[in-house]
Amino acid sequence: MKVIKRDGRAVDYEKSKIEIAIEKANNEVKGDDKASKEEINNIIAYIEDLGKKRILVEDIQDIIEQKLMEIGKYDLAKKYIVYRYTRALVRKKNTTDESILGLIKNKEAMSENSNKNTIAASTQRDLIAGEVSKDLTKRILLPEKISKANEEGILYFADAEYFLQPIHNCSFVNIEDMLDNGTVLNGKMIESPNGFGVACSVTTEILATIGSSQYGEQTVDIKHLGKYLRKSYEKFKKQVDEINVDKKFSEEVVKKTVDRMLQSELSTGVQTLEYQINTLMATNGKAPLVTLFLNLEENSEYEKENSMIIEEILKQRIKGIKNEEGIYVTPEYPKLIYVLDENNSLNGGKYDYLTKLAIECSTKRKYPYYISAKKSRENYEGQVFCPMGTRHFLSLWKNENGKYILDGRFNQGVVSINLPQIGIIARNDEDKFWRLLEERLELCKEALMCKHYALLGTASDVSPIHWRYGGLARLEKNEKIDKLLKNRLFYFNT
Repeated sequence: MKVIKRDGRAVDYEKSKIEIAIEKANNEVKGDDKASKEEINNIIAYIEDLGKKRILVEDIQDIIEQKLMEIGKYDLAKKYIVYRYTRALVRKKNTTDESILGLIKNKEAMSENSNKNTIAASTQRDLIAGEVSKDLTKRILLPEKISKANEEGILYFADAEYFLQPIHNCSFVNIEDMLDNGTVLNGKMIESPNGFGVACSVTTEILATIGSSQYGEQTVDIKHLGKYLRKSYEKFKKQVDEINVDKKFSEEVVKKTVDRMLQSELSTGVQTLEYQINTLMATNGKAPLVTLFLNLEENSEYEKENSMIIEEILKQRIKGIKNEEGIYVTPEYPKLIYVLDENNSLNGGKYDYLTKLAIECSTKRKYPYYISAKKSRENYEGQVFCPMGTRHFLSLWKNENGKYILDGRFNQGVVSINLPQIGIIARNDEDKFWRLLEERLELCKEALMCKHYALLGTASDVSPIHWRYGGLARLEKNEKIDKLLKNRLFYFNT
């Protein structure tokens, strides 16, 4: 029988190694807790009688633990587990110190994210914390087979840098609830805005705060801002009417004055969104990863206002933002996703002018990305849904009233599977490919469930902006988030 070591080497089976390992643990217990020679031999015989030609060293260790507990040697089993863990620490060179020191000495070497300033102290602190979390996750928190699969490139457990804490991945922020019903930032009540400019400013503050308590992207549907542009219009109209109480100015002059004031508010508000998203820093030392969803719903209450907002967003993105040398550049965030529908598909629709702007913007500034409303409706039972961020689409979910819900949902965790590796190993054997894929998808599911179980029991106060003040929910103080993990929710990215 061959034993497959952790590094993949196949070595001859030696029962003496099992005897030595159990005896090492035996020396740590007393009396009846010790395993007799006969009991040790019975465990060895069980392993040998399996009749396997090849067996993983981890499987041998699992069998030993199981058999010790079956014969009631619980304390011995615990000592053996400790012995096994200690040996794992001895085998594994602790590279965490080297990684952290490397970060400090060579800060630019860790520029894995284009919107992270890896020289900044705040970013360094986040990266150092990530190295510690990855080390503990790999050695202690994850099952050994998941850690090994990650190391061997079978899958990528993307949560390792944050797995130590009860935080999740991407979110579709319920900005409608937070703006309409108010929210709390840094212990201060923020009431519903009275106009577009304030709504944009509050939105960016919300996004920065949320970015400090999760990792991954967050998406906002700009249709929820249309209401506040209408509020600004009504406010300006009232102001001008009060000045024009004696009707000195014609209706045309009044209209032009109000429109000018509204356009100024619109331009300033969108500029606030663009500037603050790119300049506000979350606690991890980077700007919040934000995607704006530009979907113009025809016959909606604020259709006109939302068309104006989309137009202004595209115009300002075409212009770009000045860098420190004063040169206009393409901001990395917010990313833009533009929806193509019958009313803007360059076939004579009334919003074709917006699509022409979007195309110009794409050619000059990489964004927006595009979504087909037609295809979305085919896939989502008549609904036009946006991805969470730029890639992760949510599965359909209806609330208790039968209404499709997108805002306020989130992604628990991320595990990626290495498809090319499966293809290479299969060597044109289609049956082998599908068999390997099925096995590895099961492994991905197990890895994702590790994240699910890690989040269970999390209290709402861990991230009030998410769980108590409307970002994702409005739970009570210290209420567990478990019901959100099990029912309404989430998308696992595999």
